[in-house]
Amino acid sequence: MWWGGRGQSFNIAPQKEEPEMGSVQESRMPEPRSRQPSSCLASRCLPGEQILAWAPGVRKGLEPELSGTLICTNFRVTFQPCGWQQNQDTPLSSEYDFALVNIGRLEAVSGLSRVQLLRPGSLLKFIPEEIMIHGRDFRLLRVGFEAGGLEPQAFQVTMAIVQARAQSNPAQQYSGITLSKAGQGSGSRKPPVPLMDTAEDWETERKKQAARGWRVSTVNERFDVATSLPRYFWVPNRILDSEVRRAFGHFHQGRGPRLSWHHPGGSDLLRCGGFYTASDPNKEDIRAVESMLQAGHSDVVLVDTMDELPSLADVQLAHLRLRALCLPDSSVAEDKWLSALEGTRWLDYIRACLRKASDISVLVTSRVRSVILQERGDRDLNGLLSSLVQLLSAPEARTLFGFQSLVQREWVAAGHPFLTRLGGTGASEEAPVFLLFLDCVWQLLQQFPADFEFSEFFLLALHDSVRVPDTLTFLRNTPWERGKQSGQLNSYTQVYTPGYSQPPAGKSLNLQLSVWDWDLRYSNAQILQFQNPGYDPEHCPDSWLTRPQPSFMIPGPPSSVWLFSRGALTPLNQLCPWRDSPSLLAVSSRWLPRPAISSESLADQEWGLPSHWGACPLPPGLLLPGYLGPQIRFWRRCYLRGRPEVQMGLSSPTISGLQDELSHLQELLRKWTPRISPEVHSKKRDPHTILNPTEIVGILKGRAEGDLG
Repeated sequence: MWWGGRGQSFNIAPQKEEPEMGSVQESRMPEPRSRQPSSCLASRCLPGEQILAWAPGVRKGLEPELSGTLICTNFRVTFQPCGWQQNQDTPLSSEYDFALVNIGRLEAVSGLSRVQLLRPGSLLKFIPEEIMIHGRDFRLLRVGFEAGGLEPQAFQVTMAIVQARAQSNPAQQYSGITLSKAGQGSGSRKPPVPLMDTAEDWETERKKQAARGWRVSTVNERFDVATSLPRYFWVPNRILDSEVRRAFGHFHQGRGPRLSWHHPGGSDLLRCGGFYTASDPNKEDIRAVESMLQAGHSDVVLVDTMDELPSLADVQLAHLRLRALCLPDSSVAEDKWLSALEGTRWLDYIRACLRKASDISVLVTSRVRSVILQERGDRDLNGLLSSLVQLLSAPEARTLFGFQSLVQREWVAAGHPFLTRLGGTGASEEAPVFLLFLDCVWQLLQQFPADFEFSEFFLLALHDSVRVPDTLTFLRNTPWERGKQSGQLNSYTQVYTPGYSQPPAGKSLNLQLSVWDWDLRYSNAQILQFQNPGYDPEHCPDSWLTRPQPSFMIPGPPSSVWLFSRGALTPLNQLCPWRDSPSLLAVSSRWLPRPAISSESLADQEWGLPSHWGACPLPPGLLLPGYLGPQIRFWRRCYLRGRPEVQMGLSSPTISGLQDELSHLQELLRKWTPRISPEVHSKKRDPHTILNPTEIVGILKGRAEGDLG
């Protein structure tokens, strides 16, 4: 990710006169000939950003190697190539900038065998010939330093990075970045995507979904029901806010049942926290809870979200193993790499998420019912499954605007603890659930390329944005924290940053910038790459079902309550645990399907049973992905960015990129010529002949069939 551009200045920190080895603040860096940081860098950086140290170097791992300058600031580490011009586009894959909070590992190298791992607060024991910066987003910045009297600068810039990492604070960085960006435009800048922080945003979305049986509740407007919930959410029309307040008190963290999505056929997808079984609700509270869960439906399915899905600790461990495996210096032998990849369990967890989301999509679309996602905390797997279900069932969620709105509503506004899960607090609950979700979306994009308006490059930009401290979107755990920091709870708050003058009296600043303000960080050419060129306009929402369209929905059995667990529906005798202990009916039921083995088998059960209902075709717009074996692929463009040798042809969908891929394929053909069958040899093709498109497609297809990526 990169920051800046568009009329921003760069403040260079004053340098002291007396140098002292190892001290960043008190060191004076020599003035290297023709290698001083140029004004080009200033044009793409933030006001208030200060250069702590810099050194000329060569970026390694590329062919050819790239000469330039390594610069450490109080926000980031950046490599400025020689000859970089202001009007040049920065690569979309964030090749040059590393936010300090994104640095996962820093290594200094001297000679062939001397390597020192530098943690925050470490002291460098030698003058490095090379440093390697491993990003937590799987990128690698490898820079070799030049000799010839410039060794002190190499030492200083390395120590500057060590000290800057130790002092980095995402909240402090956000203050300066927000103020600088807010000053670029008027205070009334309209967000590109509704931030779901006003009642109007929620009412507009409710009308868009045609959820006529629901209304916007303001009971949490002051965050006195739950600070992790949004200020507004949807509840059934007939439920009073006083009943909502009492009912939510009987759920974990006060996160009672709310509507996530209304299907045009009539079903409702809800989410809630776990029952607070230690509470003692009265009959009126129990009646209110049951009424909110039923949402006016006679058929109710309670989904145990955590069943068959990984725990937070599982997700974190798998991600750590994946990062270790994808490092350039991984010790895993090439012939054992694929088995080691499976050993991380990351792909297994993607399979589990897609399978469960597929099953829930079938539940939502097959019968008119209330489907409730229940997770103890309601802030992690509920958001993942709810989002995937909407992507599988609602074509409008697959548009660029619809997907951004979905993430804002089901993750940001719903209180997913981004800062904690991404390791920003140092707490033990780190687990990149959101990154797991993005990988699931990428899998869908590979299996249904014509159904999504956004591209893989958009997913990469979003993936990289979670560790860039330029907005509050991913820097806070709850809507309450986000609103308090942005000044939303006090009209507005002026944020002071050294190097800035206070805003004029009477002028408020719009600090509601979000990750969706792509034009503040990306050029128009880069934003164009967010569009999927293979998107079929026939899949757009306007060509979908006219709302409401319940003809393909089958009414549920009368007054039925189900528990969906391990791929099967089991009848329950009650919804709430307070009357008696919730027990499963021991007798068989004619409504009870057979245990599901796959999403397709569950679809057969839902649309084929009971027999007197008659068979029903698969609803238009519903996607049922595959998740077995090689159907789940490895996101090579994301996870192997630190290994340029495997990135040939993956840089961008441009003519030059395709030419590189073609040259690479032809070189492989020349190497593989002795292995070609006699039938192919009989054609006596010149290996230097340009292949036609059909042949290229055949080669690419053959590579894909034998490649996870």
